[in-house]
Amino acid sequence: MYLNSLNPAKGATRARKRVGRGPGSGIGKTGGRGVKGQKSRSGGYHKVGFEGGQMPLQRRLPKRGFRSLTRKRVAEVRLHELGKLADSDVDLNVLIAAGVVARNTVRAKVIASGSLSRAVNLKGVAVTRGARAAIEKAGGTVEI
Repeated sequence: MYLNSLNPAKGATRARKRVGRGPGSGIGKTGGRGVKGQKSRSGGYHKVGFEGGQMPLQRRLPKRGFRSLTRKRVAEVRLHELGKLADSDVDLNVLIAAGVVARNTVRAKVIASGSLSRAVNLKGVAVTRGARAAIEKAGGTVEI
C-alpha cells in the first residue's frame, strides 16, 4: 500500500456544488442566496452576533466577573496545621470550627507541607500520597 494509492471509501465523498451555473443545475440564477437583501449581495454580511440592530445577546446578559459559578469550594490543609488542632479526630466540621478552612468549604484535602509530630485520625478528608505517608508515620489513620 502506498500513500498515492489511497482513496476515500465508496460513497464517502460528494461532488462539489457548482453554484450559479444555469437553470439545469438546480442552483442557478440566485445561486441559493434567495432574493435581494444584504445576504444576497457579494461582500454583504455582518459581524458574528449581530442581530439586525437589536441589542445582541452577549450585551443583554449581565457581566459576572472572573469567578466560576460552578466551582467547588475545596480547601487545602497543610500537615503542620493539623498538628496545631486540639482534637486528634479530625473531619471537615472540626477544621471549620478551628478556623483552618473557610466556613463555605465543601471539601478539604490535606497536602504534604510541613511536618506532623503527633497522631491524627482523619475522617472524610482527602489526602495526598505524601500526606498519607506522613500521617501514618506519626501514628495516625486516614479514613475516606
